[in-house]
Amino acid sequence: MASSSAAASAAALEAVQVLVASLADDSPVARDAALAALRDIAPLNPMLILDCCATVSRGGRRRFGNMAGVFLVMASAVRALDHSDAESEFLRKIAKIATAEIVTSKEFNVDWQRAAACLLVAIGSHDPDLMMGEIFLHFSGPTSALPAMLQILADFASSEALQFTPRLKDVLLRVLPILGSVRDGQRPVFANAFKCWCQAAWQYLGDAPSELPLDNDVMSFMNSVFELLIKVWTGSRDLKVRSSSVEALGEMVGLVTRSQLKSALPRIVPTMLDLCKKDQEVAFVASHSLHNLLNASLLSHSGPPLLDFEELTVILVTLLPLVSANNNKDEHYVSKGLKTYNELQHCFLVIGLAYPEDLCMFLLSKCKSKDEASIVGALSTIKHLLPRLLESWHTKQAPLVEIMKSLLEQQSLGIRMALAELIVVMASHCYLSGHPAELAVEFLLRHSAITDADLNDLGTLRNEYFQDKRFEMKVSLAGLSELRAVCEKGLLLLAITIPEMELVLWPFILKLIIPKKYTGAVATVCKCITELCRHKFSHTNPLYTEFNASNETPNPEDLFARLVVLLHNPLARGQLATQILTVLCYLGPLFPRNLSLFWQDEVPKMKAYISDPEDLKQDSTYQEKWDDMIINFLAECLDVVNDTEWVISLGDAFARQYDLYSISDGHAALLHRCLGMLLQKVDDRIYVSEKIDWMCRHSSMSIPINRLGLAQGIGLVAASHLDTVLEKLKNILDSAEQSAFQRFLSFFSFGPKVEDVDDTYAALALMYGYAARYAPSTVIEARINALVGSNMLGRLLHVQHPTAKQAVITAIDLLGRAVISAAEMGISFPLKRRDQLLEYVLTLMGRDQSNDLTDFNTELLHTQSLALSACTTLVSLEPRLPMETRNRVMKATLGFFALPTEPSSIVESLVTNLIILLGAILLTSGEDGRSRAEQLLHILRQLDPYVSSSLEHQRRRGCVAVQEVLIKFRNLCSGGFGALGSYPTFTMNKQIDRGTRSLSSLPSAFVLPSRDSLSLGERTMAYLPRCADTDTEVRKVAIQIIALFFDISLSLPKQKAYPNDIDLESSYSALSSLEELVSIVRREASVDQTELFQRVVSSVCILLSKDELVVLLHSCTLATCDKIKQSADASIQAIIMFIIRRGKELREADVSRTTQSLLSSAISLTDTHSRQEVLNAISCLAENTNHVVVFDEVLSVAGKDICTKDIPRIRGGWAIQDVFYAFSQHKELALLFLEYTLSILHKEPVIINSSEKGESTSESLADDCILQATMFALNAFMRGGGKIGKQAVEKSYPSVLSGLILKLGSLNGVAELGRNELLRSLLIAFQSFCECVGDVEMGKLLARDGEQTEKDKWIELVQEIACSSSVKRPKDVLPTCVILCNALNRNQRAEREAAAAALSEFIHHIEKEPTLLEQMVEEMCQHVSDDSPTVRSLCLRGLVQAPESHMLKYIQQVLGVILALLEDPNESVQLTAVQCLLNVLNLSEQDAVGPILINLLVRLRNLQVSMNTKMRSNAFAAYGALSAYGVGLQRTAFIEQIHATLPRLILHLHDDDLSVRLACRNTFQLLATLMEVEGLSVLLSKQYFASDRRSDYEDFIRDLTRQLCRLSPARVDSYLESAIQAFDAPWPVIRANAVCLVSCMLSFLDDQRFIAPYFSQVFATLVGRMSQSPDAIVRASASSALGILIKRSNMLRSLVSRYDRADSSRNSQSGDSNTKTPSEFQEQAEGNPNDGASGAAIKGTEADH
Repeated sequence: MASSSAAASAAALEAVQVLVASLADDSPVARDAALAALRDIAPLNPMLILDCCATVSRGGRRRFGNMAGVFLVMASAVRALDHSDAESEFLRKIAKIATAEIVTSKEFNVDWQRAAACLLVAIGSHDPDLMMGEIFLHFSGPTSALPAMLQILADFASSEALQFTPRLKDVLLRVLPILGSVRDGQRPVFANAFKCWCQAAWQYLGDAPSELPLDNDVMSFMNSVFELLIKVWTGSRDLKVRSSSVEALGEMVGLVTRSQLKSALPRIVPTMLDLCKKDQEVAFVASHSLHNLLNASLLSHSGPPLLDFEELTVILVTLLPLVSANNNKDEHYVSKGLKTYNELQHCFLVIGLAYPEDLCMFLLSKCKSKDEASIVGALSTIKHLLPRLLESWHTKQAPLVEIMKSLLEQQSLGIRMALAELIVVMASHCYLSGHPAELAVEFLLRHSAITDADLNDLGTLRNEYFQDKRFEMKVSLAGLSELRAVCEKGLLLLAITIPEMELVLWPFILKLIIPKKYTGAVATVCKCITELCRHKFSHTNPLYTEFNASNETPNPEDLFARLVVLLHNPLARGQLATQILTVLCYLGPLFPRNLSLFWQDEVPKMKAYISDPEDLKQDSTYQEKWDDMIINFLAECLDVVNDTEWVISLGDAFARQYDLYSISDGHAALLHRCLGMLLQKVDDRIYVSEKIDWMCRHSSMSIPINRLGLAQGIGLVAASHLDTVLEKLKNILDSAEQSAFQRFLSFFSFGPKVEDVDDTYAALALMYGYAARYAPSTVIEARINALVGSNMLGRLLHVQHPTAKQAVITAIDLLGRAVISAAEMGISFPLKRRDQLLEYVLTLMGRDQSNDLTDFNTELLHTQSLALSACTTLVSLEPRLPMETRNRVMKATLGFFALPTEPSSIVESLVTNLIILLGAILLTSGEDGRSRAEQLLHILRQLDPYVSSSLEHQRRRGCVAVQEVLIKFRNLCSGGFGALGSYPTFTMNKQIDRGTRSLSSLPSAFVLPSRDSLSLGERTMAYLPRCADTDTEVRKVAIQIIALFFDISLSLPKQKAYPNDIDLESSYSALSSLEELVSIVRREASVDQTELFQRVVSSVCILLSKDELVVLLHSCTLATCDKIKQSADASIQAIIMFIIRRGKELREADVSRTTQSLLSSAISLTDTHSRQEVLNAISCLAENTNHVVVFDEVLSVAGKDICTKDIPRIRGGWAIQDVFYAFSQHKELALLFLEYTLSILHKEPVIINSSEKGESTSESLADDCILQATMFALNAFMRGGGKIGKQAVEKSYPSVLSGLILKLGSLNGVAELGRNELLRSLLIAFQSFCECVGDVEMGKLLARDGEQTEKDKWIELVQEIACSSSVKRPKDVLPTCVILCNALNRNQRAEREAAAAALSEFIHHIEKEPTLLEQMVEEMCQHVSDDSPTVRSLCLRGLVQAPESHMLKYIQQVLGVILALLEDPNESVQLTAVQCLLNVLNLSEQDAVGPILINLLVRLRNLQVSMNTKMRSNAFAAYGALSAYGVGLQRTAFIEQIHATLPRLILHLHDDDLSVRLACRNTFQLLATLMEVEGLSVLLSKQYFASDRRSDYEDFIRDLTRQLCRLSPARVDSYLESAIQAFDAPWPVIRANAVCLVSCMLSFLDDQRFIAPYFSQVFATLVGRMSQSPDAIVRASASSALGILIKRSNMLRSLVSRYDRADSSRNSQSGDSNTKTPSEFQEQAEGNPNDGASGAAIKGTEADH
């Protein structure tokens, strides 16, 4: 008994040693498992754990790689020690182990050292004096471990402050002597220790205030340390030493005496200040320590401040710049500097609380210095302290205000930012009033006026905001933007939240609207004014009284002029336009009363227009519209006022404000227009002339926007003062002529610039143009004729800059529009030199290749758009456009339809202008109807490439252009000359409608063209595809085009009369139908697009004459090959409808040409669907016309292709074969096609010799070609689908199907030899057969796996084909099976396999044929012994799939076959048998399964250990399925089999393969009900049973074994034996599972005698083989298992008690060092069980150290 107990104890000890050794495992998983196990068992036997850990630690880190883990385990064991067990000597030995390792290492703060520190801290929690004493041993003499020892004491102080603080004296007593010899590298550790010790002392004082641990000695020591840190360490060159020392001093200042603190201040303060200037980490530490120092020095309750204010000056001078540096608002900087900034401000606050007045005066004096950082720091500090020292600083209000005033003109960005923030704080505390307040407001406003453009131009900022030339700007755009935001918010706060500021702001703020430098802040000013007015109105204070009382405010006319011009930008920052309109309403009492009333109605409308900026941006012309609204608003205001004096005053105000705007800005252009509108209302010609001169002097003709504004303004003046304006323009022209010579010189030199000449000419042209445009029509003719006749515009032709070209083009267009406007007023006259002006426009429109200024792509487009508009205007004028000019214009402009869509705004306008131009050309060219029809066709054919383009935008443009041109032509034919016909135009751009209004009338005499001149057949075929376009708008326009064409055609005479060719009544009815369709698409009614297209085609079919129909069919190739697939398909459908309805009218020659066109389309098309549609059209042509002619053409083309082309490589497939498919789909054509293919098939039979018998094939290359040709023909026939062809196939369906199946098997053997072409041909024929009989599924199967030559693939394919056939054709299964049954006896293996594969699927579809079923069962049973494993497997599958109604008859026979094949030598056959067993058990009865149940279970158990995952999963699943038959007499034997398999089932619940895991879970649930284990069902219902996580699996095993261990010992014994056998499993995870299962079972068994044999065996295995496993999961499981077994072992507990007693007694009696290691103890225990254990390892360790 004693011997076995000692052996078990030795085994447990060895297991602990293995766990400890596993701490050094290479795998982190294994290490963590060992660490967790040791920590788990440490409370059971802390002494033993410590002993084993001490053993492995003897060699140190060189012999053991994971000392961190060892020390962590030892720390856990030490914490688990009872106070009675925590003997001092024992703890000292443990401490020596850790300290000895630290002493021998030169590393610091690595993971193992931190673990060793945890161990020593744990020891200190039991015996602080012992731990500290052990550490103190290493304080004397030089040692590299001294920093680590100090760090341990620091950690101990942080975790055990209450135990450490009373012993602080001893610590300091030992530390102080060695402080002098500490090197710089170690000083940060000492300083950190002092900091932690002081923090512990503060914590102790807070928790135990009644005790006084800091006696005189401690204070003396503390003073000594304080002196050393100050005098020596803070002077170190090492920054880390200085910073750590200062951090420690910051904690010590409250613990030393006041006298010592006072004496130390001269030394410590400079050091702290110096560190405050370092990087953020050091600066924060220093500023925090300085805060503590100032608190202790200035605000102590023990006496007066230790520092006078004069002594604090150095601190203040140093800290002020630091406040500036740490007040950065950058996001990246905030996270680092904000804490430092707050600590610095706390320092200032402490000083301010001690010396408030002195500090205030100091800060004010610093604000007068020249140092920017000091000024910024002082301002920030004042802002911070002002609310906190409000009472103390109340008397300093005046100096503060004066300082603020003196800094208003500072150039520094930082100073301005700080001053802006301070102004708001001062205002909120009522420090500002009167003139200083106005200066502060002006300061905020000046910086609110920084614009976005200014931010991008630092030069502007330097000149306007930072004017000090000595100031070198180092600012960022973000800083400037932030300054602006701060000032804007400050202004709004002053106006809204501070009532006292109202007296300052009103009416002073009105003066700030006018000056130019405040322009950027007008939006903010308006917001402030709005808030002030709201407040005044709420208190019924009239504005005008206060306004008139002040002589310094601007007059209302200046305000109005300024605000009106500033309305220009509706998208300006801060909603400027909306704010101005709002302010105008609030300032209404300042203006004439009528004006205020008018604004109440008009201002809301204008605000509504600009209320949504995003919506406003969608309109590319929003700026033009908004400027027009402003001018109209001004004009109405002038009309409402009706006061000449006020208008003159306002004009003077406008004139005075030219200097307020940049000439390159749109505001200056708007100002020109405003002044021009005002001058239009003035009758004083002298005044007008002076203001015109003023406008010209204050304009820049080199800037396009200013030039345009000036021209428009001059034009507005011309509406009332035309002669005055023309006189001024003539003077300008005369001055420009003097500069013309410079242009000539520019060609010979590089000096002179010609842009100024261009600008002058451009401005003149625009001014002449707008003068003509706005001038009265009654006086314009003579002026225009004089202008054109003088060829002044010709002199402007050579301008080079794009904007100058645009100006000249615009001027020409304006002249033409002036003529049109005069005509509309009844004053008609022709424009002289019109064609010459057109040439000018076309010349200016082109790109100048010599222009090297910049890339003017956008400008060029804009120029071309303007040129097209001008061309339209000029073309629309009299006289009629000559042919040469027309061709020149069209050639130059049509290419614009191909422009890309971007930039959309410019391109859309350009295309719209081009469409208008084409309509104008049609209306104004030609002499009679014929020439106009020719012109129409010419234009339409030129547009065809765009109408049929693949790009949607080009098709849309082309169709719109065609429609517009047709509308113009229809109007001509009907005698009307309006812009719109009865069919509305496509609303691509509203400018089309507006542009057509400029077209002039034509003479009434107009000869109508003939219908034939329209080429209706060709044109209809060109536009018919667009009626089915993918784009909705294109479809709408195309239908309208078709309707327009036939509307025009019916109104025209035919050139030749054909009897009965056109039925007028039917034609008009069809036209009415088309008009109805047009009405539908106009309403966008919901209608099926296919039906809509068919209705269009039906109407067209009626409307076309015979000749037009023939032309349409002959020209169908382009339509059927349209680039848009949907359109191409629709075109083909239209052709079919034409042939069906009117095909009988075609002659043979027409049929032949039509066939050629359709075949050409079929060959050209690569899209399968589109080609099929063309083939349908060919078949329809053959059916409805002479089919012989069609066949002749098709066969002729087919013969040429076969002889000259590689058919399989033709892109998109062989079109002629597709034609054959189409023929077979028609009843009338299928029989002819079948006869043709059958004749070829009979002429060229296919003979294939068996390659398996070694016979060589004799087919020549010619024979292979014949075979392929035959397959093509058979393919065409099978794909026909016609009734006759289908009937022929259905008659021989069984033989065809069986033959194809057998041939598929035999040809796969040929394909393996590399002759794939025969198999490919067969597959094509097979595919044709599938389509012929309508078996789509079978066709998909062939398409998917047809060319797979692997046996498994084609066997599966045959099975799927048979299944598909059985479903689709159940009546044909019987004869097919008869043929295939006979085929099982063939000699060729591949054919037998094919037959077996098909029969295995057919068999379950012959339920109604018992005789055949019996024959098939017999045949399959005979062939389960076939030499082919495939045949054996397939026959078995076939037997299992017999109909359920007959299965009972053959069940025993089938089960016998399965039982036999479960032991088949071929694994695939075994797998089939297992799978079939699963299927057949669902139909089997007890009587059939009972006799072989045990045999089945035994065979399945053998398969459960297969390496094949499918085999394992199916074997386990079948085992569970057999549970239903374990009843009656078989129950006892079945339960025994369950228990025999249960361990294996449990282990594979966490198999590597998911399918195995799922099968085992399902089987376990099925077997659980039969096992009768209590609580098992509850376990299976928990979540961890279905989890895939290993931790959940281990939890399940733990709970399951707790239930299983309650069974009989014999049952448990069998479980253990099976599980232990799994230690040798080939899968690592199963071995790990077995270890877990065995350990859990042993841990829950209480009978020690029963488990003793297994303990030794398992322990030996775990300690030996398992712990050395190459798999980490096994090693980890072994470690966890050892921990579990040790924890549950009673022998270990007895070993613990004996060990403790022995160790204790031996330690008390002697210090013998000749002790044994744990391994030696094990040997001794096995040899002498009566001998107790000892603490040998620990003593040995001590001796070693």
